[in-house]
Amino acid sequence: MDNINFLSQSTSLTLVIIISLIFTFLGLIYSKKYQGLNNYLTANRSVGFFSLSTSLVASALGAWILFGPASAATWGGIGAVIGYALGTAFPMIFLIYLGKKIRSEFPKGSTLIEFLRKRFGKSLFKLILLMTIFYMFVFLCAEVTAVSILINYISGTSLWITASIILIATLTYTLYGGLRASIFTDIVQSVIILVLFLISVIYLTSFTGDQFSFEFVAQKNSHLLSSSYIPNYTAGLTFFIAVAATNLFHQGNWQRVYAAKNNEILKKSLLISFIAIIPIVLFMGFSGLVAVSVDSNVIPDLGFFSLLLKDQTKFLSIIIIILGLSLTISTVDTLVNAISSLVIVDAKATFNFSKNTDYLKLSKYFIIALSFVVFIVASKGFSVLYLFLLADLFCCAFVLTVFYSFYNKQINEKTAYISIIVGLIGGFLLFPAPDFSKSILVGFLLPIELFSEFISINLLFWSFIIATFVPIITWKLR
Repeated sequence: MDNINFLSQSTSLTLVIIISLIFTFLGLIYSKKYQGLNNYLTANRSVGFFSLSTSLVASALGAWILFGPASAATWGGIGAVIGYALGTAFPMIFLIYLGKKIRSEFPKGSTLIEFLRKRFGKSLFKLILLMTIFYMFVFLCAEVTAVSILINYISGTSLWITASIILIATLTYTLYGGLRASIFTDIVQSVIILVLFLISVIYLTSFTGDQFSFEFVAQKNSHLLSSSYIPNYTAGLTFFIAVAATNLFHQGNWQRVYAAKNNEILKKSLLISFIAIIPIVLFMGFSGLVAVSVDSNVIPDLGFFSLLLKDQTKFLSIIIIILGLSLTISTVDTLVNAISSLVIVDAKATFNFSKNTDYLKLSKYFIIALSFVVFIVASKGFSVLYLFLLADLFCCAFVLTVFYSFYNKQINEKTAYISIIVGLIGGFLLFPAPDFSKSILVGFLLPIELFSEFISINLLFWSFIIATFVPIITWKLR
């Protein structure tokens, strides 16, 4: 990682510590008067319109928006940008209808998986539970990695230092206050995110001259906007499927579905989040198109920052750090609370622990242990986009089978189990290596020469297509 040093390490660390402490303090103070398991899991099902709307937006827009859309745009073109935006926002519309259905059929629920346990047997339930926890763990790794890379890029601060501060701060208030603490801090974080995002938009559109425009991109990299550029379609569809599937399974979203005071508030909040998410992701993705047009050698993950910080402005560096921290912490607390709720509610129904087991305490121990692994992974500085894509693949193998089964009662546990496994295996056989040049099947088990160019250069696309749609074949063959 190149050490740019827009800010000194001491200044950067001071910001990280202060912002983390502020959110920790707010979360602890607010949640002190809202204790108990119902508040921890679902905020006592009493969350109003404003709190729910801001929480949905803040939780959805993690640090990934600073890296993922811009990175995808540098090679996937405008199609990747649109696919990313729609994939992030679409589940909010879907949840309006499915959320109402599940709230009606399972009014005392706290997780999506509870509903699946009711619909299917324990075997499939265990598989989905373990896979959901795993994908959320990868998601958590990606978020902490993202902010650690950001701080390193700006000040040269070691990845492990940032990762440790973020994890300790977030765990402190989230494990104490649960969903109440997460939603309250999300409100504050969403205001900060909105203000700082607007500042970034104004700067890029006002002070970068003619570069931040479709005309400039068309002059430098016309293929990224061209209707004949195949990745515009393959990348667009890939990111739509991947991101949408992930958000549909996101336990943080489902906690908020159950936490809504009523169905009308849920509907309005989801519509607002849908409207808010699309332009933000579109803008961040477009910054990647501009960045690669300005500098063809730009590091994809850093496309947005290469534009915003090109003049090495300390003010903008501080803004980016605060924005990145707010985005990350808002998502990390959601993920921590989501995983904790899965352990409390679903592990209790799955694994034969002692009758005297305190599942709330068990979930906290589990989260702390998991955080040590997250810390180790984040310290390695893996590609943020690649980590997210790995998590997304798991969800794609589940998505059609699980949600279609809500409406088609003919899909039994055995059929669902086999279809998911088949989807996972097929997807992983084609899922590309970090350099996207080969996969387990293409390039390792079999020579690349045996496959057409359309397959070999679009491994990511085919891995998600197979993981998502091959399970349908299993339904038909049942």
